[in-house]
Amino acid sequence: SSGYLTSFHLFDFTSSSCLFEGCQLYMGSVLAASSPSPAPPASSGATGPGLMVPPGFGMPPVSPVIPPTEAASAQQQETENTLPNPGAFDECHRKCKEVFPMQMEGVRLVVNKGLSNHFQVNHTVLLSSLGDSSYRFGATYVGLKQTGPAEFFPVMVGDMDNSGSLNAQIIHQITNKIRSKVAFQTQQQKFVNWQGDAEFRGDDFTATVTVGNPDVIVGSGIVVTHYLQSITPALALGGELVYHHRPGEEGAVMSFVGKYTGTNYIATLTVGSAGAHASYYHKANDQLQVGVEFEASTRMQDTSVSFGYQLDVPKANLQFKGSVDSNWIVGATLEKKLLPLPFSLVLCSFLNHRKNKFQCGFGVTIG
Repeated sequence: SSGYLTSFHLFDFTSSSCLFEGCQLYMGSVLAASSPSPAPPASSGATGPGLMVPPGFGMPPVSPVIPPTEAASAQQQETENTLPNPGAFDECHRKCKEVFPMQMEGVRLVVNKGLSNHFQVNHTVLLSSLGDSSYRFGATYVGLKQTGPAEFFPVMVGDMDNSGSLNAQIIHQITNKIRSKVAFQTQQQKFVNWQGDAEFRGDDFTATVTVGNPDVIVGSGIVVTHYLQSITPALALGGELVYHHRPGEEGAVMSFVGKYTGTNYIATLTVGSAGAHASYYHKANDQLQVGVEFEASTRMQDTSVSFGYQLDVPKANLQFKGSVDSNWIVGATLEKKLLPLPFSLVLCSFLNHRKNKFQCGFGVTIG
């Protein structure tokens, strides 16, 4: 009969020293089949499955293994203690503002055309009776660097109208935590505004530095710094500092922000020397969202309160937004998607009761 040799190395788990080395056991296939399994010694500890111990030797006692339930609970507690990233400073009031309707006047036609998975162009024609009619051509490029399920960088967005005015932005994710953006604007072939910012997102904070219209020769420019820190999983506090300088003029404005995020609501308050801005966003269900805003300006000596809501009807491919404020301005927009056709219709109307003015807009989006 054929056989094989097996070598065992037994270690003391507490001192990591070799207790037994070189023990050789001869096991034949016939002997192994005919001999019964030896009973484990009474003094030996519990052995794991598949572990062979030579006769006459026992496993030394080891520290008990943490049960899977306790390990899972410890890992869950550690995850709960980790503070989330609060997001960007500019996004504190954005969720509430998205509920309010956007004002539009005249007739607007938008045609979107995707040339590839990374490049898209659009044409916009605006016909207005109050302002100048215009035509805008826009382009969007999305790079190949993927940082999330729907995030690709770099992103380049720009549009130009028939008078030569240009708006463009370039956004790039440099590292996993650093994002940069450059934006510039021209008006009739002359630079009127440009800015660059760098955003650093840590595990529980976000810091941003923005430089706008810097001119070394004249000695003018604007510097804006933002910082937002998570205090608890629901509460985030931060501040904003705006410093501007030009020949013969210099000043700084500071404000503080607090944001509390609940299960289905977000409450935000911004207070500074320029005034106060408070917003409350509440998601009642999958179809209804409401928002309330309060704004007070020390420079304009004016306060206003606005209420808005958004109603989604997925089965009808319909979205309705409405708003009313303390200045007696009532507005509403209705958007209808004509599936399976790539068409969307938008109806917009705003009525100012104090000034007795009415604006109405109609839009068509193709693509």
